[in-house]
Amino acid sequence: MRLAFAGTPEFAAAALEAILAARHDVALVLTQPDRPAGRGLHLQPSAVKKVALAAGLPLAQPRSLRLDGRYPDEAVAAQAGLRSAKPEVMVVAAYGLILPPWALDLPPRGCLNIHGSILPRWRGAAPIQRAIEAGDAETGITIMQMDAGLDTGDMLLVERTPIGNDDTAARLQDRLASIGARLIVETLDLLEKQALTRSPQPSQGATYAGKIDKAEAPLDWRQDAATLERRIRAFDPFPGASLAWAGESVKVWRAAARPSTGEPGAVLALEGGRVAIACGSGALELQVVQRPGGRRIPAAQYLQSGPGATLRQGARLGVPAA
Repeated sequence: MRLAFAGTPEFAAAALEAILAARHDVALVLTQPDRPAGRGLHLQPSAVKKVALAAGLPLAQPRSLRLDGRYPDEAVAAQAGLRSAKPEVMVVAAYGLILPPWALDLPPRGCLNIHGSILPRWRGAAPIQRAIEAGDAETGITIMQMDAGLDTGDMLLVERTPIGNDDTAARLQDRLASIGARLIVETLDLLEKQALTRSPQPSQGATYAGKIDKAEAPLDWRQDAATLERRIRAFDPFPGASLAWAGESVKVWRAAARPSTGEPGAVLALEGGRVAIACGSGALELQVVQRPGGRRIPAAQYLQSGPGATLRQGARLGVPAA
């Protein structure tokens, strides 16, 4: 089929690669503008842009698709590019920009979205992270026929996968990207054969997966240990959960919830390279941490030097301001 593709991160790049491998005709790729990244904050292309350039595909990077928005000239150019490409259908995966009505209506067969949850649970920007954070037992991929609502369109294909007790957002995203890449190719094949079945989303059970904000990173020891352990995994790799000690913001990348009691934020144990922090319920045993500018290290190593060596049993870590 002749199609346009809109996506930005690795999750979307996996789908684009699968579509190309299936020999569909990708007439235009839309992706977010290059962003500064790394210590030098040099502009870096998105994962989708890298795939598009390697395949020699036409590419556009508008900052907005809204004709009445802040960048109308870029939106008009994108609109002209899509019209010229004449796609039968558009595939969208973690693009990062809202598709206005003109874009949804332009392809004759509409726009298909690769969404990282079992809809209607976790509509919105961060379904993978919020599913882990909430303690969901499973998640999956929904291929959805897009409409003007926020992830409210009819479901086309669905595949489920369990969420493991050690799954981080990065690990789960890789697994879902592979599922999504396979399902979108299957969806396009069925669409071409006019054999797709559309199912409206259930009216009950809708939840919203709000965008992850850096302000959520500090661990609030007043919460229960199991909740904080899930948040640590949900925020890996971004923004990373953190604790404050001796004037430093220390990232916590792995921890385990343990039964214990104590005042929230109190250091309960410092022995054998182990450090446990009391929570609202239970305690959090820190396992892998990272100092500013450093690398990920075992918590036992953190306790051997620098501010970590000043951590003592009975010390009290602060809690974020309400």
